[in-house]
Amino acid sequence: MAAGVIDIGSNSIKLLIGEPVEGDIMILESLKNIVPIGRATFIKGHITQELINLTINTLEKYKKSLVEYQIKQVFVIATTAVREANNRNIFVDTVRRKTGFEIEVLSVGDIVYYIDAYISYKLKDTYPIHNKNLLIAEMGAGSLDISLLKKGFSLMNMGLALGSLRFKQIINKLDGSREELSETVQEYIENEFAYFKSRLPRAHIDDVFMIDENQEYLKAILPHTKVSTNFFQFSLQEVEKVIAELSTKAPEEIATEYDLPAENVDTLLPYMIILKMFFSLTQNPHVYILETSLAEAVLANKVLSLELSKRYNKGNQLVSVAHSICEQYNVNLDHAKHVAHLSKGLFEGLGGHLGLEENELLYLILAAYLHDIGKFISNRSHHKHSEYIISALNLFRLTDEEIKIIACVARYHRRGDPAKSHLLYNSLAEDRQIVVQKLASLLRIANALDHSHRQKVKALQVLNGKTDDISLQVDTKENFLLEKNDFLEKKVLFETITGSKLKIVINEEF
Repeated sequence: MAAGVIDIGSNSIKLLIGEPVEGDIMILESLKNIVPIGRATFIKGHITQELINLTINTLEKYKKSLVEYQIKQVFVIATTAVREANNRNIFVDTVRRKTGFEIEVLSVGDIVYYIDAYISYKLKDTYPIHNKNLLIAEMGAGSLDISLLKKGFSLMNMGLALGSLRFKQIINKLDGSREELSETVQEYIENEFAYFKSRLPRAHIDDVFMIDENQEYLKAILPHTKVSTNFFQFSLQEVEKVIAELSTKAPEEIATEYDLPAENVDTLLPYMIILKMFFSLTQNPHVYILETSLAEAVLANKVLSLELSKRYNKGNQLVSVAHSICEQYNVNLDHAKHVAHLSKGLFEGLGGHLGLEENELLYLILAAYLHDIGKFISNRSHHKHSEYIISALNLFRLTDEEIKIIACVARYHRRGDPAKSHLLYNSLAEDRQIVVQKLASLLRIANALDHSHRQKVKALQVLNGKTDDISLQVDTKENFLLEKNDFLEKKVLFETITGSKLKIVINEEF
């Protein structure tokens, strides 16, 4: 079935209409209008009323095309400029009231998900994407969104403040010679990449892919690059040669020499410097560019029902990200994995007693992996540090509310209960606060059962008696006094919530 995607970007709004044809997409209509939302967001911090009105007028025009093609499925997405605006909610609400369109504001994780799934599909017959360690980047007007995948699994997702519109704003503010401007832009990019590199997991990167929706200007300045049906490659030497040329020529000269639109010229040098930075991350002599766009990736996802296999689903991707975060913060990964495993078993056996929903298991598992992350700062009050760090993380395709829930569950893995002074917890709706307490009651028990960090529990089984009493049977042949004592203290929250008594049974003869 045909569908439409409207992409509200930092500098323009685009409409793509497409339908499936023999396993691929046929684009029926492609429209683009300049609506520079980012110029307001990145300078003033909010979207002006003028730009809100311009957005609404543009969407109303797109409605006519959607009606002409009899499109019933329409997906409206927004990226960096809307995501970073302090009046984002007002913008989304106003557009909904005036046009009827529901806007999905994408996180970096959302963008990476659509791009990765589309690349996997696009290259399935030509490139073994799930057998490689890949760095995948997409530069829009507002940000450079980067994902590191280890054989198909996300290790990290990050958005850097490097976008074509941002570069134009920076260059317009600077007053200096062409050489001085080039040097300043390079310093700015290197500074952004320095932070990115400091957070980059220790993993060999086989290849770097850059997503770009318009290769024409790149082909103009890199005319000898090998081009294939899916992507083209270029070398460090080619990039350095172009940088040297662009650093000394005036914008008008560059536009004339390469027959390029004047509005694209200022972003060419920063773009090439970014490509040069990618070469420092891989031993491969080439970096690859795939010609596509976020809008096309989302359209393909919806029209072709693209989904990564079960192995690469959202839950497993998030666990992969959690592994990577644990390694970055020197968390005891054996303990984290074991507590996550025990938490899963407790959820499956006790979730019904607590009235938990199946989708809430993921929050518990991620909190279990990350509950000790605060020890990176200090062992003293580490639960508070864990809450802060988790709340600031960019977790794959999770909403701000979901990340808050995970952060709060991790905070309450110890004895302390929620209080009025706990700002993050109290920022949640009451029904979400209850979920936090229920999940925390299970995490406390799981953490207690590995108090020594020695993974003594070999198996765990929930035994329901005829009364309200519940027993946990723990298979272990080791000294379990420390864990049992902690269990007796940590089970109190669960008993308070459920009204059931929880007992532990030690099975040494398994």
